[in-house]
Amino acid sequence: MTETILVAVAWPYANAEIHVGNLTGAYLPADIFSRFQRMMGRDVLMVSGTDAHGTPITVRADAENTSPLDVYKRFHTGFLELFQKAGLTYDLFTSTHTENHTEVSQKIFLALKENGFLYKNTELQWYAPSQGKFLPDRYVEGTCYICGAKDARSDQCDTCGNMLDASQLIDPKSKIDGSTPELRETEHYYLDLGKLQEQIVSFLESKRDFWRPNVIKQSLGQIEVEGLRGRPITRDLDWGIPVPLEDWNGKCLYVWFEAVIGYLSATIEWGRLHNQPDIWRKWWHDPECKAYYFIGKDNIPFHAIIWPGELIGVGTKFDELFGSQPALPMTLPYDVPANEFMNLESRKISGSRNWAVYGRDFLTRYDPDTLRYYLTMNMPESKDTDWDWEGFVKRNNDELVATWGNLANRVLSFANKHWDGIVPEPGDLTELDQQLLSEVEKGFTTVGDELNLVHLRAALSEAMRIASEVNKYLDQTAPWQMVKQDKAAAGRSIFTALKAIDSLKIMFAPFLPFTSEKLHGFFGYSTPLFGEQVVQSVEDQLGTHEVLLYNAPERQLTWKPSQLRPGTKLQSPQPLFKKLDISVVEEERARLG
Repeated sequence: MTETILVAVAWPYANAEIHVGNLTGAYLPADIFSRFQRMMGRDVLMVSGTDAHGTPITVRADAENTSPLDVYKRFHTGFLELFQKAGLTYDLFTSTHTENHTEVSQKIFLALKENGFLYKNTELQWYAPSQGKFLPDRYVEGTCYICGAKDARSDQCDTCGNMLDASQLIDPKSKIDGSTPELRETEHYYLDLGKLQEQIVSFLESKRDFWRPNVIKQSLGQIEVEGLRGRPITRDLDWGIPVPLEDWNGKCLYVWFEAVIGYLSATIEWGRLHNQPDIWRKWWHDPECKAYYFIGKDNIPFHAIIWPGELIGVGTKFDELFGSQPALPMTLPYDVPANEFMNLESRKISGSRNWAVYGRDFLTRYDPDTLRYYLTMNMPESKDTDWDWEGFVKRNNDELVATWGNLANRVLSFANKHWDGIVPEPGDLTELDQQLLSEVEKGFTTVGDELNLVHLRAALSEAMRIASEVNKYLDQTAPWQMVKQDKAAAGRSIFTALKAIDSLKIMFAPFLPFTSEKLHGFFGYSTPLFGEQVVQSVEDQLGTHEVLLYNAPERQLTWKPSQLRPGTKLQSPQPLFKKLDISVVEEERARLG
């Protein structure tokens, strides 16, 4: 039976460009993992979309004198462009501003309410008499009562990092018109996490020895210290998903509550787009399905505590409201391989200070596999890492170009020159030849095991190590000199190297899909390794939205050693990577700040 895997990827917020820290934190790891699992012949669904709601978007719209819809659509379009150029193979990248997501989110809300896991509570919130409405957190700023910073939001101070009690903010002012707001009572629904705590803890305990330490510390460790209490899941705002109850006009579902529901709604949308409206259940009801959530460390509580809590609280009720029979419980996360943060030149990435390397801008000057390689080799899997432009150039030149790219290019070029582009007949392989091919074949296990465990840096490092072994083999056999005195021996060496490179191409493919696809063509294969991405317009009651779809070829096992045979016709190769001049370092540093 084919193994089923859901790859749920963090939803980028539609108020800022995506930078390299975002890419290496969640989006790139998910793609590498998905590509590998597809190559293993597994039934993979990789979903996400633009997080379209919330106050940061309305704040930006106010500042730009435009609408939240325009802000969301502008950034969503940029995300689609970036993901295509970077080769991120979402089976569906959609958005939370769809009729489908609204329907699913409202049903989750009603299911939790009917199961008794929601309650109403009255709280104090800042109200602007001059505007006649309640002000969300980001619309009120004042002096922090903890550190004295002048620009603290009513919910958080970015200077000291503390969460704030809005009622204690000193000298509060409305960001809209500068007026002084007043505290008034407002009623909201809360998710009763305290009632769900025992089941959430039991779920997390089952992951204690499997999940990354940082994820366990921020979830189970946090609960052991603080316990769980109710959290509001509605707010006074008109940009978002309406609360599906009478007399609750002007209130929406809180974005942190409804955005995680997007993993489920995106799966349902994918099925509808492929005329399979019930196929979503394959990923959400099968207890054997493994659901992986790729996020950054700032989102750990939402994916390791709150989202499992929502799914546990929903139970079978969502199916009943959705009209599906039989009604079944929802699939809980199998793994949450959250990454730490990437800094930039030893400083925290900051969009407001222009201290960032943005994905789309980077790809106007450099190739996508160069980006993917450096981000993987520098991925913050267990601790924060640093993007360093000097390190970027060095890894590109010393590893991508010198170790891997030159290996592939010089062997293929040599075969084209001396054997007319035909894979030479090797005769009987020597012990040295067999040792190399055996070492390469072991890589499908060693690299594959690391990929299965989402140890992506280790997996790519192992593939590069094996490439170094092929270079050592060629130094020993020296076919470049041998061809003049013993062409048959040189042919045996080139055959062995070609077969090793053909295998390495597969191991590098999840990380370096663009150049691996090129190399695949140089070896004369007509069937591509991967499918293609397309942007498609979808219409619903909320208007037209564009989605990114991945048209995958028939899923089959391609994670296997080369079957290259003597006599195979090769294509003329081209260099896979470009050597970078050291002047790039200062040029790029000058762009910062």
